[in-house]
Amino acid sequence: MSEPVTAGPAGWITLPDLAEKLGLSISKVHQMIREGALLAVRRDGVRLVPAELVANATVLKHLPGVLNLLHDAGYNDEEALRWLYEPDAELGGSAALALGGDLAREVKRRAQAVGF
Repeated sequence: MSEPVTAGPAGWITLPDLAEKLGLSISKVHQMIREGALLAVRRDGVRLVPAELVANATVLKHLPGVLNLLHDAGYNDEEALRWLYEPDAELGGSAALALGGDLAREVKRRAQAVGF
């Protein structure tokens, strides 16, 4: 089992709270996680989503593509979380933070490179 990420999200959101925020059923949120469109990890027995990966009432546009690339490269959810929150000054702090701005395509390019 992978060790939990040490540097990470500034905040977490529970799946029921996320469903409410996105205006979706909890079943749809679970489906998004299963399909790799959203990242959730267990903390103290509760599945949580990094709050930064959800902007306003939507999942960050490039997140599903980046998660798919990381999963294709063999990353599990904990490893993907660690990769997203690895400190990176060139990306303005981390890949997770860059996904919400102008550097999102660079994050995607770097995720593609992980598989090679």
